[in-house]
Amino acid sequence: MTQKILFERPKRDYGGYIFDCDGTLADSMPLHHEAWRAALSAHGAHFEFDWPLFTRRAGMTIEATVEELNVEFGTSLDPVSVAERQRAEYEARIPSVRPLAPVVEFLREMAGRRPVSVASGSTFLHVQRTLAAIGVLELVPIIVTAADVPRGKPFPDLFLLAAERMGVPPEQCVVFEDAELGLLAAERAGMDAVRVSS
Repeated sequence: MTQKILFERPKRDYGGYIFDCDGTLADSMPLHHEAWRAALSAHGAHFEFDWPLFTRRAGMTIEATVEELNVEFGTSLDPVSVAERQRAEYEARIPSVRPLAPVVEFLREMAGRRPVSVASGSTFLHVQRTLAAIGVLELVPIIVTAADVPRGKPFPDLFLLAAERMGVPPEQCVVFEDAELGLLAAERAGMDAVRVSS
């Protein structure tokens, strides 16, 4: 089945282009969901981690998500242990990740013309390996991840740091995002945003 990607190219030129990774450049969200389900099951979680529950928190760090799940469901899951298992489960699935072609094509067009970066709530290693799996790692000289900032999405820190590293003022940047928390972070950073959905 062919996946339809809903993505509208910006109507004007920008000084810098910031891309989220999972669900924006890479069709990796189903793989992350599988990894989450496996990790939570291995740690005895009694609740159903369905797709809507997963997507509501997309963009947050794994540890922060586990903390919120503990509050919501009255559980006492260890954020560090669950995160380690989720990352290991996703790592095993990276070879099967595929690009979201229209967004990747746009990245390729921009990479030679304007500063580009990736800002993700994931780990540097996973972003690096995911970008390599979809064939664009060499196009992205700047990768900003959760470990680089004090606060993840929906706070603007990731995008502001990406802009700083690109040498472009925030108001001259545009963010490409699939998650509500990421779109909110872009707004808080004073940047325009393009929603990517599939």
